[in-house]
Amino acid sequence: MQKISYSGYRFPPKIIQQAIWLYLRFTLSFRDVEYLLAERGIAISYETVRRWANHFGPMIAADLRKRHPKPHTTWHLDEVYLKITGRMGYLWRTVDAEGEALDVLVQSKRNKHAALKLMHKLLKKPSSAPDRLITDDLRSYGSAAHDLGIKRRHERGRWKNSGAGGIGY
Repeated sequence: MQKISYSGYRFPPKIIQQAIWLYLRFTLSFRDVEYLLAERGIAISYETVRRWANHFGPMIAADLRKRHPKPHTTWHLDEVYLKITGRMGYLWRTVDAEGEALDVLVQSKRNKHAALKLMHKLLKKPSSAPDRLITDDLRSYGSAAHDLGIKRRHERGRWKNSGAGGIGY
């Protein structure tokens, strides 16, 4: 990946990066970022902040994704009941052995199709192939792992998902 070039811009890269960080990290408007930078003695227009965010934002995000460490090869899958606007649903989530959240998915069912959708979504990501896939005793996980051809990596157990390595509550 190429280094981000700030040539041709009036302000130094640190100010551009600070403005983009303020806008993307916090729920601020372009005008809010303009006012925050004005308090620090930097006079820029909100339109300039918008242009910087549109131009440099995707490049900075790609750079951050590139530097993000790869997930651990042991994954824990779990589902919890969830009530959204009075309707019951299930939040399916995946965490690696170090506690890093890999993915979440909200489904209305708790069946093989829902487990298959979560696992397929995870395996589609680049550099994603678990050595161990640890789940609770829900049978949907086993049949989904069989359909995806990763049954030999799948471990089931009632208490395997709880604890330090699992999805803590």
